[in-house]
Amino acid sequence: MVPFRRNQNKIIKLNFMDELIKTFHIEVNLLLAQMVNFTIVLLVLYKFAYKPILKTLNDRTKKIEKGLKDSTEASKKLEEITEKEKEVLINAKKEAQEIIKKSENEAKKNTESITAEMKEKNAKMLEDAKAMIEEEKKKMLLEIKSEVADLVVMATEKVIAEKLDLNKDKEIIEKSLNH
Repeated sequence: MVPFRRNQNKIIKLNFMDELIKTFHIEVNLLLAQMVNFTIVLLVLYKFAYKPILKTLNDRTKKIEKGLKDSTEASKKLEEITEKEKEVLINAKKEAQEIIKKSENEAKKNTESITAEMKEKNAKMLEDAKAMIEEEKKKMLLEIKSEVADLVVMATEKVIAEKLDLNKDKEIIEKSLNH
């Protein structure tokens, strides 16, 4: 009995399929032709549409990834350049301060040397002026002595009323001046 049931189940299934095919007007040959056509269209679309689109998408993905990578590298380089720029500015400021300090020190040295030089010049001028004054003083004293001698001689002549000779006058004047 069991084999009969199996066969009966198969027959029921085939009858059901036949009824389904008749109800929906499905033709097996047409169905097979549509499946072949669908497979051909699918293969053509895969080869001429899906592959190029997939290739374009992959290329675009690679470009985007490359752009992101380049952007990251550019950011890193920008940071490095910024750091280097800061270091250069710091070094430049240090060098500028050193140059300013050196210039100030040189200016102080120059000021000190100029001051010392001017003091020496002033001292020399003062000494020269003192020497000139001393020389003028000696000249004036000699002139005064000469005038005093002439006055003494004139006064003596008037007092004595007679004039002594020139040699005796000079001797008397020199004796009176030396005392």
